[in-house]
Amino acid sequence: MSFTYDRVLTGTTIDDAEMRVRAALKDTGFGVLTEIDVQTTMKEKIDADIPGYRILGACNPKMAYEAIGMEPRIGAMLPCNVILREVANGIEVSAVDPVASMVAVKNAPLHDVAGQVRDMLTTAVDAA
Repeated sequence: MSFTYDRVLTGTTIDDAEMRVRAALKDTGFGVLTEIDVQTTMKEKIDADIPGYRILGACNPKMAYEAIGMEPRIGAMLPCNVILREVANGIEVSAVDPVASMVAVKNAPLHDVAGQVRDMLTTAVDAA
């Protein structure tokens, strides 16, 4: 089982890809709660040069509310991260698979919610 759903966007920059991903997430009911520019952080903290790499913490409030109601500690696994990283042939977009993330959580109804969130994230990645 893969832990991410991936797609490569060709002929674009990381900035343009991020705008596309943010718009697609919004269209599927997600907001971006956190954002980390890993490339800049690595340079500032340890003087390491890496290709462009960004992490967007996406959240669908309705689904998060439902999940927290079923399992209050599930917030330790939120938000759903979506990464953008520069690769040889473009910008790879990867969204976490919430079903894979929750394998250790023994709560079948929660797994159903995770499946819905996975489908929504997949739709957003495909639309970007």
